[in-house]
Amino acid sequence: MPVSLPTPHRKAPLRALLSVVALLAGLLLALSQSPSAHAATTLLSQGKPATASSLESAAFPASAAVDGNTGTRWSSAFADPQWLQVDLGSSAAISQVVLQWEAAYATAYQIQVSNDATNWTTIYSTTTGAGGTETLNVTGTGRYVRMYGTARATAYGYSLWEFQVYGAAGSGGGTSCGTTNAALNAPATASSTENAGTPASAAVDGNTGTRWSSAFADPQWLQVDLGTSQTICQVVLQWETAAGKAYQIQVSDDATNWTTIYSTTTGAGGTETLNVSGTGRYVRMYGTARATQYGYSLWEFQVFTASSGGTGDPFWGDTSTIPPAQNVLMVKVLNRTNGAYPDSQVYWSFNGQTHSIADQPYLDMPANSSGRMYFYLGSPTSKYFDFIEFTVGAGVFNGNTTRVDAWGLPIAMRLHATDGYDVQVGDTQQVFDESRSQLFTDFQNAVPQEFKVLAQTQAPYRIIAPGSDPSFQTGGVNANYFTAYANSVGVNETTSNIFGCAGTLASNAAECAALNRHVATLPQAQWSDPTQYYLAAPANYYAKFWHDHAINGLAYGFPYDDYAGQSSYISHANPQWLEVAVGY
Repeated sequence: MPVSLPTPHRKAPLRALLSVVALLAGLLLALSQSPSAHAATTLLSQGKPATASSLESAAFPASAAVDGNTGTRWSSAFADPQWLQVDLGSSAAISQVVLQWEAAYATAYQIQVSNDATNWTTIYSTTTGAGGTETLNVTGTGRYVRMYGTARATAYGYSLWEFQVYGAAGSGGGTSCGTTNAALNAPATASSTENAGTPASAAVDGNTGTRWSSAFADPQWLQVDLGTSQTICQVVLQWETAAGKAYQIQVSDDATNWTTIYSTTTGAGGTETLNVSGTGRYVRMYGTARATQYGYSLWEFQVFTASSGGTGDPFWGDTSTIPPAQNVLMVKVLNRTNGAYPDSQVYWSFNGQTHSIADQPYLDMPANSSGRMYFYLGSPTSKYFDFIEFTVGAGVFNGNTTRVDAWGLPIAMRLHATDGYDVQVGDTQQVFDESRSQLFTDFQNAVPQEFKVLAQTQAPYRIIAPGSDPSFQTGGVNANYFTAYANSVGVNETTSNIFGCAGTLASNAAECAALNRHVATLPQAQWSDPTQYYLAAPANYYAKFWHDHAINGLAYGFPYDDYAGQSSYISHANPQWLEVAVGY
């Protein structure tokens, strides 16, 4: 990536002199203070989402002040006032704040806490800031903590190498975000509907094959009535192609007076997981700018509320203990075999490294291209194995679970980024919870006769993809499974090549996907409509089974299953950590 050059009007000799002065000041300050760092309980801020009033440039983001790297920094515009804040994720009792200033420090500033990032309480204030490293023993409670600077020590902005917040996590009320969708099947209304087939209720029915769609105009809204006032901690939007580019998440107790708890003008579409903080009986998405010429359309609108106790999701565990990455992101492997294998017999392998998770549950993932991480049960060469795929850039993660070749183990991934983005893909909880033999039975009960053999050919180790089974290959009993249907739309390919998107279909993702989903005879406008998929034979019922058993219905059942956004592929900038759950 390009090397960041010094800003032309900032004189290097002066900056060097200021750095020396600040360093000496920091050393003197450290010598004059008692070593109080031990009094703080836990470092809560590292790797958490951070925002700021301004940036000097893109080279000095807010996230650099909470990344644990004293070689990177946040730097603001050259004006007063400025602020930097960190979202701890939940309310916490704050006992200490450590500011590691660059030469451009603050002489006057406040440390403030808030539960909503709007109403702030000052827990420390000074007009004689000394720069260097300032260790402040404070007392306060809040989810958000910020440095609010009112007077600069230099002509430049405010700049922090690190902004560290210590305290007791979860001490601000003993609650965590629950995992039950409070909006499921709750009463829903909308500003409009495109037609009777896309009602508001379709966005809260738990079915990712039905959706709400609005009229083709701005603004539009969808709201759900939770029945009673509740503390909202997360909202998940599963957009159809007609997504919202600019929208707000709002809460209300009377469906008339609304409070905005999230706002964006750069909505990315797809599945957006928003960590929020607010209280209300009614929750709505209020869209002000559409991403397409059509309306707003949501497959699902999910709302999660605070639950008492606990240290995190029981499946994904306490993510606050995941150490910060020194490379691109930290990968943590979880044993979810329900006691079938101890941690000492759950292995991961990547780029020449092989470890049990008892030995090393973490991998500090570097940038790499077309990588695979394998998982084994019993031994590093076991026939019980599976893998995930990814390409990791300097500041982005692109990856997926996959069933393109076969299903070997229950696998799920959870990606979390520094901006609060948090998404899960892979096998559902049901797949992890039931026995292996039951899953093989479920598969055979769910698919037509031609596909039952796929759970037998390599049993009990794998359920293989149809293109890999001899029965669907040339000379096999099912070799002509797709022939007549493919010929009816002018495709002359073997059944195995249709399953594998090979031969002439290798360069035609749309047509290969349409054949596998049995929509090839429909108008092409309907090829992107999941409600039309797998309604009749011939179709790839192997892929259908994995979609039916995947989080949010997203799976890679054949090579071009990403067409129309149906795969388990996820991509996001500034990734923080990735959890991979491995079952049996």
